[in-house]
Amino acid sequence: MNKKVGIIIAVIAVVVIVVILFSVSGRDQGPEEVRIFGAFVDVDAERFEASIAAFEEESGIDIIYEGSGDFESLITVRAEGGDPPHIAAFPQPGLMADLTRRGFIFDVRDLGLDENFLREHYSDAWINLSRVDDTIAGVWHRAALKSLVWYAKPVFEREGYQIPTTWDEMVALTQQMVDDGYVPWSIGVESSGATGWVATDWIEDIMLRTATPEQYDAWVAGDLKFNSPEVRRAIEIMSEIWFNDSYVLGGRDSILTVPFGDAATPLVTDPPRALMHRQATFISGFLPEEAQARIGEVIDVFYLPPIDAEEGRPALGAGDIFSPMQDTPATREVMKYVATGESIRKWIEAGGTIAPHKDADLDWYPDPLFRAAAEIIQQATVFRFDGSDLMPGEVGAGTFWTGMVDYVGGEDLTDVLDKIDASFPQ
Repeated sequence: MNKKVGIIIAVIAVVVIVVILFSVSGRDQGPEEVRIFGAFVDVDAERFEASIAAFEEESGIDIIYEGSGDFESLITVRAEGGDPPHIAAFPQPGLMADLTRRGFIFDVRDLGLDENFLREHYSDAWINLSRVDDTIAGVWHRAALKSLVWYAKPVFEREGYQIPTTWDEMVALTQQMVDDGYVPWSIGVESSGATGWVATDWIEDIMLRTATPEQYDAWVAGDLKFNSPEVRRAIEIMSEIWFNDSYVLGGRDSILTVPFGDAATPLVTDPPRALMHRQATFISGFLPEEAQARIGEVIDVFYLPPIDAEEGRPALGAGDIFSPMQDTPATREVMKYVATGESIRKWIEAGGTIAPHKDADLDWYPDPLFRAAAEIIQQATVFRFDGSDLMPGEVGAGTFWTGMVDYVGGEDLTDVLDKIDASFPQ
């Protein structure tokens, strides 16, 4: 009898020890982590983290965001080295497509985000932008509108300048400003290793206004050559403004040396040193703080006007697509959450971004600038993503950038375009 009691006591002791070990193990593990690696840093990173804090508390998932200016190179190194993040936030879907085709990214439908769910939150345009062959390789979390011209509003009001509604009207206004003693445009493309992307944005916006969407897509895919009449025409239209020294602050020679982040500031000096600057919504974050607080008063925006009427009112945009690189239960939950408008609401309310989600309410936007930009994206007759971001990395973030630097610096256009065409992967 005593032997039986001893056995029972021993079994109970083992059970208690096992329970204690499991309990301690659970406490040591803590909440499940999801690591997100992206390119946005500083204020944008802070606003992203603030926007997901409520979800973290409710779900118990610890989302750890890491941002880097070297994201494009590091994400490939990490993928190839077997150390991918759970989710990568790509600012360039061309790179996302490369890694998808190499098998590093999961189809979101395999993680439980079916197409009916996606259509509840995105238009077909955004869903199609996430497709890589037969894979839906991510969900869009934030967007930026690039088809904007910032302008010195007090001067416009004082001089009675009307907002142009066509490209010809904008060129005529440019000349009128010169005649009135003003410098119309501030342009700067210096951006460290990415110098030249500002020029590519101008060309892409003009391409959407002078070529069909199908031609734009063919150009991005490498089927329409850079040294084609369509692309040459777009660059020549840009050059009519860029290479006229009376139109540009500092003249053509200054374009390559002015940092892109500084190029909007001349519009808000007292008095303004230039009156117009074409750039995306995000440039507001580079303005002096006092000017940021007075957007709509000292500086405002208008839609970059159409060129060929038959091409309608196109919009050029950009954004960050969140792609799953590890499949875990927590990754699935986070991916489903960032596909909703609610996931970016706090960021919208803090300012500085636009949601691509259909279920993001326009009333969330704190200022008329971003609300207007969101409406432009919703109402555009054609929306296309930044072309250089969609091209293969060696072109879109390589020869297209450097080629435009060479061209602005004086190299022959035909030679530049032939070099870019030769760089497309076969």
